[in-house]
Amino acid sequence: MQQTNDPFSEIRPFRDDEVPGALDRLVNDEEFITAILKYRFPHISGVAGWLVKPFLKQYLRSKWKKISTIRDVQSHIAKYMESMIKNTSEGLSTSGLDKLDPNQSYLFVSNHRDIAMDPAMVNWCLYNNQFDTVRIAIGDNLLKKPCATELMKLNKSFIVKRSAKAPREMMKALSQLSAYIKSSLDEKQSIWIAQKEGRAKDGDDKTDPAILKMFSLEGRRQKVGFADYIAQLRIVPVTISYENDPCDAAKANELFQKETAGAYEKGEFEDIESIVQGIVGQKRRIHVSFGDVIGNEFDTPETLAAEIDRQIYKNYHLFPSNYIAAGREHESVTDKERVQFDTKLSVLPDGVAKIVRAMYAMPAGKKVDI
Repeated sequence: MQQTNDPFSEIRPFRDDEVPGALDRLVNDEEFITAILKYRFPHISGVAGWLVKPFLKQYLRSKWKKISTIRDVQSHIAKYMESMIKNTSEGLSTSGLDKLDPNQSYLFVSNHRDIAMDPAMVNWCLYNNQFDTVRIAIGDNLLKKPCATELMKLNKSFIVKRSAKAPREMMKALSQLSAYIKSSLDEKQSIWIAQKEGRAKDGDDKTDPAILKMFSLEGRRQKVGFADYIAQLRIVPVTISYENDPCDAAKANELFQKETAGAYEKGEFEDIESIVQGIVGQKRRIHVSFGDVIGNEFDTPETLAAEIDRQIYKNYHLFPSNYIAAGREHESVTDKERVQFDTKLSVLPDGVAKIVRAMYAMPAGKKVDI
Protein backbone atom coordinates (compact mmCIF):
# COMPACT_ATOMS: atom_id res chain seq x y z
CA MET A 1 0.00 0.00 0.00
CA GLN A 2 1.28 3.48 -0.87
CA GLN A 3 1.35 5.89 2.05
CA THR A 4 -0.78 8.99 1.46
CA ASN A 5 1.72 11.20 3.28
CA ASP A 6 4.57 10.10 1.02
CA PRO A 7 5.51 13.17 -1.09
CA PHE A 8 7.30 10.96 -3.60
CA SER A 9 4.72 8.19 -4.01
CA GLU A 10 4.15 9.04 -7.70
CA ILE A 11 7.79 8.79 -8.71
CA ARG A 12 9.75 6.64 -6.27
CA PRO A 13 10.77 2.97 -6.72
CA PHE A 14 8.92 0.20 -4.91
CA ARG A 15 9.64 -0.51 -1.27
CA ASP A 16 10.27 -4.03 0.02
CA ASP A 17 6.67 -4.45 1.15
CA GLU A 18 5.45 -3.66 -2.38
CA VAL A 19 7.56 -6.31 -4.12
CA PRO A 20 5.20 -9.33 -3.83
CA GLY A 21 2.25 -7.35 -5.19
CA ALA A 22 4.29 -6.04 -8.13
CA LEU A 23 5.50 -9.53 -9.04
CA ASP A 24 1.95 -10.86 -8.86
CA ARG A 25 0.73 -8.10 -11.19
CA LEU A 26 3.53 -8.92 -13.65
CA VAL A 27 2.66 -12.63 -13.76
CA ASN A 28 -0.94 -11.70 -14.53
CA ASP A 29 -0.07 -9.06 -17.14
CA GLU A 30 -0.88 -10.54 -20.56
CA GLU A 31 1.36 -8.10 -22.44
CA PHE A 32 4.30 -9.01 -20.21
CA ILE A 33 3.77 -12.76 -20.66
CA THR A 34 3.32 -12.32 -24.43
CA ALA A 35 6.56 -10.28 -24.61
CA ILE A 36 8.52 -13.01 -22.80
CA LEU A 37 7.15 -15.65 -25.16
CA LYS A 38 7.99 -13.53 -28.19
CA TYR A 39 11.61 -12.88 -27.21
CA ARG A 40 12.47 -16.17 -25.47
CA PHE A 41 10.39 -18.63 -27.49
CA PRO A 42 9.61 -16.95 -30.84
CA HIS A 43 8.83 -20.22 -32.64
CA ILE A 44 5.93 -21.10 -30.34
CA SER A 45 4.70 -17.64 -29.35
CA GLY A 46 2.20 -17.42 -32.21
CA VAL A 47 -0.16 -20.31 -32.83
CA ALA A 48 0.72 -22.30 -29.70
CA GLY A 49 1.22 -19.29 -27.43
CA TRP A 50 -2.09 -19.72 -25.61
CA LEU A 51 -1.09 -23.28 -24.69
CA VAL A 52 2.28 -22.24 -23.24
CA LYS A 53 1.16 -19.15 -21.28
CA PRO A 54 -0.29 -21.02 -18.25
CA PHE A 55 2.94 -23.01 -17.88
CA LEU A 56 5.06 -19.86 -18.21
CA LYS A 57 2.99 -18.11 -15.53
CA GLN A 58 3.34 -21.09 -13.20
CA TYR A 59 7.09 -21.22 -13.87
CA LEU A 60 7.47 -17.51 -13.01
CA ARG A 61 5.41 -17.87 -9.81
CA SER A 62 7.64 -20.74 -8.73
CA LYS A 63 10.84 -18.91 -9.70
CA TRP A 64 9.84 -15.70 -7.94
CA LYS A 65 8.25 -17.12 -4.79
CA LYS A 66 11.44 -16.54 -2.75
CA ILE A 67 11.77 -12.92 -3.93
CA SER A 68 10.38 -10.64 -1.23
CA THR A 69 12.71 -7.60 -1.15
CA ILE A 70 14.33 -5.20 -3.61
CA ARG A 71 17.71 -6.73 -2.73
CA ASP A 72 16.30 -10.14 -3.73
CA VAL A 73 15.19 -8.64 -7.06
CA GLN A 74 18.64 -7.20 -7.73
CA SER A 75 20.40 -10.43 -6.78
CA HIS A 76 18.12 -12.16 -9.30
CA ILE A 77 18.97 -9.56 -11.97
CA ALA A 78 22.69 -9.94 -11.20
CA LYS A 79 22.59 -13.53 -12.50
CA TYR A 80 21.19 -12.32 -15.83
CA MET A 81 23.70 -9.45 -15.95
CA GLU A 82 26.59 -11.88 -15.52
CA SER A 83 25.28 -14.06 -18.34
CA MET A 84 24.57 -11.06 -20.59
CA ILE A 85 28.06 -9.59 -20.13
CA LYS A 86 29.60 -12.99 -20.84
CA ASN A 87 27.53 -13.56 -23.99
CA THR A 88 27.40 -10.08 -25.54
CA SER A 89 30.78 -8.56 -24.67
CA GLU A 90 34.48 -9.32 -24.49
CA GLY A 91 34.67 -8.13 -20.91
CA LEU A 92 33.80 -5.23 -18.61
CA SER A 93 36.48 -3.25 -16.79
CA THR A 94 36.22 -0.33 -14.39
CA SER A 95 38.38 2.38 -12.83
CA GLY A 96 38.05 5.12 -10.23
CA LEU A 97 36.00 3.29 -7.60
CA ASP A 98 39.04 3.14 -5.31
CA LYS A 99 38.61 6.91 -4.79
CA LEU A 100 35.04 6.53 -3.51
CA ASP A 101 33.64 5.42 -0.14
CA PRO A 102 31.26 2.40 -0.17
CA ASN A 103 29.51 3.84 2.90
CA GLN A 104 28.79 7.17 1.21
CA SER A 105 26.08 8.10 -1.30
CA TYR A 106 26.84 9.82 -4.60
CA LEU A 107 24.99 11.46 -7.47
CA PHE A 108 26.45 9.69 -10.51
CA VAL A 109 26.03 11.88 -13.61
CA SER A 110 26.76 9.69 -16.60
CA ASN A 111 27.17 9.98 -20.34
CA HIS A 112 24.29 8.24 -22.06
CA ARG A 113 24.65 5.84 -24.98
CA ASP A 114 22.24 3.00 -24.14
CA ILE A 115 18.80 3.21 -22.52
CA ALA A 116 19.06 0.20 -20.20
CA MET A 117 22.72 -0.82 -20.32
CA ASP A 118 24.26 2.43 -19.05
CA PRO A 119 22.79 2.29 -15.53
CA ALA A 120 23.03 -1.52 -15.56
CA MET A 121 26.80 -1.36 -16.23
CA VAL A 122 27.29 1.23 -13.48
CA ASN A 123 25.28 -0.95 -11.10
CA TRP A 124 27.27 -4.06 -12.03
CA CYS A 125 30.55 -2.30 -11.22
CA LEU A 126 29.21 -1.03 -7.90
CA TYR A 127 27.66 -4.41 -6.99
CA ASN A 128 30.95 -6.24 -7.62
CA ASN A 129 32.98 -3.75 -5.60
CA GLN A 130 30.85 -3.90 -2.42
CA PHE A 131 28.96 -0.65 -3.09
CA ASP A 132 25.19 -0.44 -2.83
CA THR A 133 23.40 -0.17 -6.17
CA VAL A 134 21.88 3.09 -7.40
CA ARG A 135 18.39 4.46 -7.78
CA ILE A 136 17.96 5.05 -11.53
CA ALA A 137 16.32 8.09 -13.14
CA ILE A 138 14.08 7.03 -16.03
CA GLY A 139 11.83 9.15 -18.24
CA ASP A 140 8.11 8.48 -18.19
CA ASN A 141 8.24 8.25 -22.01
CA LEU A 142 9.65 4.74 -21.50
CA LEU A 143 6.82 3.70 -19.19
CA LYS A 144 3.88 3.57 -21.55
CA LYS A 145 3.05 -0.01 -20.57
CA PRO A 146 2.08 -0.95 -16.98
CA CYS A 147 4.48 -3.91 -17.02
CA ALA A 148 7.38 -1.58 -17.92
CA THR A 149 6.57 0.58 -14.90
CA GLU A 150 6.43 -2.47 -12.63
CA LEU A 151 9.78 -3.80 -13.89
CA MET A 152 11.59 -0.48 -13.63
CA LYS A 153 10.29 0.36 -10.15
CA LEU A 154 11.26 -3.14 -8.96
CA ASN A 155 14.81 -2.34 -10.11
CA LYS A 156 15.11 0.88 -8.04
CA SER A 157 14.07 3.21 -10.88
CA PHE A 158 12.34 6.51 -10.16
CA ILE A 159 10.30 8.47 -12.67
CA VAL A 160 11.28 11.71 -14.41
CA LYS A 161 8.06 13.33 -15.65
CA ARG A 162 9.14 14.40 -19.13
CA SER A 163 5.51 14.52 -20.24
CA ALA A 164 4.81 17.56 -18.02
CA LYS A 165 4.49 20.54 -20.41
CA ALA A 166 2.56 23.36 -18.72
CA PRO A 167 5.00 25.70 -16.90
CA ARG A 168 3.43 25.29 -13.46
CA GLU A 169 3.12 21.51 -13.85
CA MET A 170 6.70 21.30 -15.08
CA MET A 171 8.09 23.33 -12.18
CA LYS A 172 6.17 21.19 -9.69
CA ALA A 173 7.56 17.99 -11.26
CA LEU A 174 11.13 19.33 -11.34
CA SER A 175 10.95 20.52 -7.72
CA GLN A 176 9.62 17.13 -6.62
CA LEU A 177 12.42 15.40 -8.53
CA SER A 178 15.08 17.67 -7.02
CA ALA A 179 13.76 17.02 -3.51
CA TYR A 180 13.62 13.26 -4.15
CA ILE A 181 17.25 13.16 -5.29
CA LYS A 182 18.40 14.99 -2.15
CA SER A 183 16.19 12.82 0.08
CA SER A 184 17.66 9.66 -1.47
CA LEU A 185 21.24 10.86 -0.98
CA ASP A 186 20.44 11.73 2.66
CA GLU A 187 19.17 8.12 3.05
CA LYS A 188 22.61 6.93 1.80
CA GLN A 189 21.04 5.85 -1.52
CA SER A 190 23.15 6.79 -4.54
CA ILE A 191 21.53 8.05 -7.75
CA TRP A 192 22.24 7.45 -11.44
CA ILE A 193 21.08 10.07 -13.94
CA ALA A 194 22.08 10.82 -17.52
CA GLN A 195 23.90 14.07 -18.27
CA LYS A 196 21.10 15.13 -20.60
CA GLU A 197 17.66 14.00 -21.74
CA GLY A 198 17.99 11.19 -24.27
CA ARG A 199 21.00 9.33 -25.62
CA ALA A 200 23.96 11.05 -27.31
CA LYS A 201 23.05 9.66 -30.72
CA ASP A 202 25.81 11.59 -32.49
CA GLY A 203 28.45 10.44 -29.99
CA ASP A 204 28.83 13.93 -28.47
CA ASP A 205 28.50 13.48 -24.69
CA LYS A 206 27.46 16.93 -23.51
CA THR A 207 25.90 17.85 -20.16
CA ASP A 208 22.69 19.87 -20.26
CA PRO A 209 22.87 22.72 -17.69
CA ALA A 210 19.07 22.40 -17.28
CA ILE A 211 19.62 19.06 -15.50
CA LEU A 212 21.98 20.80 -13.06
CA LYS A 213 19.50 23.63 -12.50
CA MET A 214 16.96 20.97 -11.56
CA PHE A 215 19.40 19.53 -8.99
CA SER A 216 19.67 22.95 -7.33
CA LEU A 217 15.93 23.64 -6.96
CA GLU A 218 15.81 21.94 -3.56
CA GLY A 219 18.88 23.93 -2.51
CA ARG A 220 17.13 27.14 -3.52
CA ARG A 221 14.11 26.10 -1.43
CA GLN A 222 16.45 25.53 1.52
CA LYS A 223 18.14 28.90 0.78
CA VAL A 224 21.54 27.28 0.18
CA GLY A 225 23.79 28.79 -2.49
CA PHE A 226 24.33 26.88 -5.74
CA ALA A 227 28.00 25.95 -5.18
CA ASP A 228 27.51 24.83 -1.57
CA TYR A 229 24.38 22.84 -2.38
CA ILE A 230 26.08 21.09 -5.32
CA ALA A 231 28.89 20.06 -2.93
CA GLN A 232 26.26 18.43 -0.68
CA LEU A 233 25.13 16.24 -3.60
CA ARG A 234 28.61 14.71 -4.09
CA ILE A 235 28.34 14.59 -7.90
CA VAL A 236 30.61 12.04 -9.58
CA PRO A 237 30.88 12.15 -13.41
CA VAL A 238 30.82 8.67 -14.95
CA THR A 239 32.12 7.72 -18.39
CA ILE A 240 30.76 4.56 -20.03
CA SER A 241 32.75 3.46 -23.09
CA TYR A 242 31.50 0.75 -25.47
CA GLU A 243 33.85 -0.59 -28.12
CA ASN A 244 30.78 -1.40 -30.22
CA ASP A 245 27.34 0.18 -29.91
CA PRO A 246 24.64 -2.35 -30.94
CA CYS A 247 22.29 0.55 -31.74
CA ASP A 248 24.79 2.65 -33.74
CA ALA A 249 23.18 2.12 -37.17
CA ALA A 250 19.67 2.81 -35.82
CA LYS A 251 20.83 6.04 -34.16
CA ALA A 252 22.66 7.13 -37.31
CA ASN A 253 19.65 6.37 -39.49
CA GLU A 254 17.47 8.57 -37.27
CA LEU A 255 19.96 11.43 -37.55
CA PHE A 256 20.27 10.91 -41.32
CA GLN A 257 16.48 11.04 -41.76
CA LYS A 258 16.35 14.29 -39.78
CA GLU A 259 19.15 15.75 -41.94
CA THR A 260 17.66 14.74 -45.28
CA ALA A 261 13.89 14.68 -44.67
CA GLY A 262 13.74 17.27 -41.89
CA ALA A 263 11.98 14.93 -39.46
CA TYR A 264 11.97 11.41 -38.09
CA GLU A 265 8.85 9.58 -36.95
CA LYS A 266 9.68 7.17 -34.15
CA GLY A 267 7.79 3.87 -34.20
CA GLU A 268 5.46 2.93 -31.33
CA PHE A 269 7.79 0.23 -29.98
CA GLU A 270 11.09 1.74 -31.11
CA ASP A 271 12.32 2.54 -27.59
CA ILE A 272 11.57 -1.02 -26.47
CA GLU A 273 13.36 -2.39 -29.53
CA SER A 274 16.37 -0.20 -28.70
CA ILE A 275 16.39 -1.53 -25.13
CA VAL A 276 16.28 -5.14 -26.36
CA GLN A 277 18.97 -4.54 -29.00
CA GLY A 278 21.19 -2.83 -26.43
CA ILE A 279 20.88 -5.84 -24.13
CA VAL A 280 21.31 -8.67 -26.65
CA GLY A 281 23.62 -6.92 -29.15
CA GLN A 282 27.41 -7.39 -29.26
CA LYS A 283 29.23 -4.65 -27.34
CA ARG A 284 32.79 -6.03 -27.50
CA ARG A 285 34.81 -4.41 -24.67
CA ILE A 286 33.20 -2.08 -22.12
CA HIS A 287 34.84 0.27 -19.63
CA VAL A 288 33.17 2.24 -16.84
CA SER A 289 35.22 5.06 -15.33
CA PHE A 290 34.21 6.88 -12.14
CA GLY A 291 35.52 10.44 -11.87
CA ASP A 292 36.32 12.73 -8.95
CA VAL A 293 33.71 14.02 -6.50
CA ILE A 294 32.80 17.61 -7.35
CA GLY A 295 33.03 20.12 -4.50
CA ASN A 296 31.89 23.74 -4.18
CA GLU A 297 34.13 25.26 -6.87
CA PHE A 298 31.36 25.90 -9.41
CA ASP A 299 28.92 28.79 -9.06
CA THR A 300 26.70 28.25 -12.10
CA PRO A 301 25.09 25.32 -13.95
CA GLU A 302 27.17 26.22 -17.02
CA THR A 303 30.56 26.04 -15.28
CA LEU A 304 29.48 22.83 -13.52
CA ALA A 305 28.40 21.33 -16.86
CA ALA A 306 31.80 22.18 -18.31
CA GLU A 307 33.55 20.37 -15.44
CA ILE A 308 31.37 17.27 -15.83
CA ASP A 309 32.12 17.24 -19.58
CA ARG A 310 35.84 17.67 -18.89
CA GLN A 311 35.90 14.66 -16.56
CA ILE A 312 33.75 12.51 -18.84
CA TYR A 313 36.08 12.99 -21.81
CA LYS A 314 39.25 12.84 -19.72
CA ASN A 315 38.15 9.42 -18.44
CA TYR A 316 36.89 8.11 -21.78
CA HIS A 317 38.46 4.72 -22.61
CA LEU A 318 39.34 4.84 -26.30
CA PHE A 319 39.12 1.60 -28.30
CA PRO A 320 40.51 0.82 -31.78
CA SER A 321 37.12 1.73 -33.30
CA ASN A 322 37.49 5.28 -31.92
CA TYR A 323 41.05 5.71 -33.25
CA ILE A 324 40.17 4.25 -36.67
CA ALA A 325 37.09 6.44 -37.06
CA ALA A 326 39.10 9.53 -36.10
CA GLY A 327 41.94 8.63 -38.46
CA ARG A 328 44.43 8.43 -35.60
CA GLU A 329 47.27 5.94 -35.30
CA HIS A 330 47.55 3.91 -32.11
CA GLU A 331 49.29 0.71 -31.03
CA SER A 332 45.93 -0.99 -30.44
CA VAL A 333 44.89 -0.51 -34.08
CA THR A 334 45.64 -3.61 -36.16
CA ASP A 335 44.80 -4.55 -39.74
CA LYS A 336 42.19 -6.92 -38.34
CA GLU A 337 40.54 -4.06 -36.41
CA ARG A 338 40.53 -1.86 -39.54
CA VAL A 339 38.89 -4.58 -41.62
CA GLN A 340 36.30 -5.20 -38.91
CA PHE A 341 35.39 -1.51 -38.69
CA ASP A 342 35.32 -1.03 -42.47
CA THR A 343 33.11 -4.11 -42.83
CA LYS A 344 30.66 -2.64 -40.32
CA LEU A 345 30.38 0.55 -42.38
CA SER A 346 30.32 -1.16 -45.79
CA VAL A 347 26.84 -2.64 -45.26
CA LEU A 348 25.31 0.76 -44.43
CA PRO A 349 24.07 3.46 -46.83
CA ASP A 350 26.77 6.11 -47.40
CA GLY A 351 25.01 8.84 -45.43
CA VAL A 352 24.36 6.58 -42.46
CA ALA A 353 27.91 5.17 -42.55
CA LYS A 354 29.34 8.70 -42.45
CA ILE A 355 27.37 9.45 -39.28
CA VAL A 356 28.41 6.16 -37.65
CA ARG A 357 32.07 6.98 -38.36
CA ALA A 358 31.64 10.45 -36.84
CA MET A 359 29.91 8.90 -33.81
CA TYR A 360 32.94 6.70 -33.02
CA ALA A 361 35.41 9.50 -33.86
CA MET A 362 33.86 12.04 -31.48
CA PRO A 363 35.39 10.75 -28.18
CA ALA A 364 38.87 10.58 -29.71
CA GLY A 365 38.61 14.13 -31.01
CA LYS A 366 37.20 15.52 -27.76
CA LYS A 367 39.81 13.75 -25.64
CA VAL A 368 42.62 15.36 -27.66
CA ASP A 369 41.03 18.79 -27.17
CA ILE A 370 40.97 18.58 -23.34
